[in-house]
Amino acid sequence: MNEKYFVLGLPRTGTTSLCVASLKVGLKTAHTAYTQNAIKHAQLIADTPVFNDYDKLYQLFPNARFIYLEREMPLWLPSIRRLLIRMLPKLIDKRGGFNDTLKRCYFSTFPELDAEKIEDDSYLARCYYNHKARVTEFLSNSSSANLIINLSDPESSKRLANFMNVSNINIPHLNKKGKVTAWNEIRHPLKIESTRTGKVDKDSLLYSIDK
Repeated sequence: MNEKYFVLGLPRTGTTSLCVASLKVGLKTAHTAYTQNAIKHAQLIADTPVFNDYDKLYQLFPNARFIYLEREMPLWLPSIRRLLIRMLPKLIDKRGGFNDTLKRCYFSTFPELDAEKIEDDSYLARCYYNHKARVTEFLSNSSSANLIINLSDPESSKRLANFMNVSNINIPHLNKKGKVTAWNEIRHPLKIESTRTGKVDKDSLLYSIDK
């Protein structure tokens, strides 16, 4: 299986669940990718930087296939709020915190993010729909194969299996009730680490990949 898949859904749309399912069908999988090695060798990549940098990744891998994950707004709002509350101190830390690629992707998608905006449903919903509009336009203008799907749809497993050319795919429901560490706990030979023993490539060099 030589296909490459990029998952464009925002955090809390089922990216971890899809990544675990991807491992089980035999794909080298990265949930976040902050090194050239991870971007080059993973066959399926989700979360950062994909949900923000899909256009750059398409230029690198024009034959890649794209999966956009949707989620019902009443479910996504409280879930993304819990995540952003946890992340905010490290996102706004000027002297450290998260790596530059992650910060850039989040602030691009959630502009001028602060504690007040995290509590604003209209702000969060606007970020979601603005992102969806950009992704939809990208998918419409590109020649890439793509699938738009909600993992809560009873037909989602069948549709994913057809799109990924596998006989079946089982999508687990992970990171329930605000949990965000399920991927870290996964041990699998096809799991691609997002960093190089904790180190990341510089943001400006991330896409200078010799294929």
